[in-house]
Amino acid sequence: MRTLPLAIALSFVVTSAYAADVTDPVNEVMKVTEKNWESNESDWKYLFDTDPLARLYSKRFQSIYKEAAKHPAYDDEDNKGPSDPFGYDVITSSQDGCPLKDVTTTTGPGKSGATDVKVTFKQWACLDDPAMKDTVSEVHFDVIQEDGRSVIDDIHRVGEDETDSLVDEMNSIIKGE
Repeated sequence: MRTLPLAIALSFVVTSAYAADVTDPVNEVMKVTEKNWESNESDWKYLFDTDPLARLYSKRFQSIYKEAAKHPAYDDEDNKGPSDPFGYDVITSSQDGCPLKDVTTTTGPGKSGATDVKVTFKQWACLDDPAMKDTVSEVHFDVIQEDGRSVIDDIHRVGEDETDSLVDEMNSIIKGE
């Protein structure tokens, strides 16, 4: 009789651990993004520096990013090699913004075995315009299991009537489009 409750309890613990683990790379990306937008004096941290790129993103994403980085949006200031191919914050889809407010994360089923991690936030809360101030931005992360850990395989920004793919954008950069 004790075996069944113990098995159910262990199953719940394992499931809970997995559910928390799947959001870890997204939580780290959002923590950096929030820190970047805290103030104008913040030291900007790039989401695709060598360490976070290797730890938080899938091998497929890393490979595509490295190719896209050969086509920087701006000249490389220190001539150390490939630079950022975007020229804007890929999470907020902007070069300007306010400190992020009301950041929430939820998970759901995704496509092709990925988990959909949805993040919503207000990025214009510091503005006086009520319509902009209350605007909620939405970003989806495709999180997969690779080498026994959760990693981001793509990022989708949701706009008016459309959703894009950062992987598709990088492939376009590679093709020179």
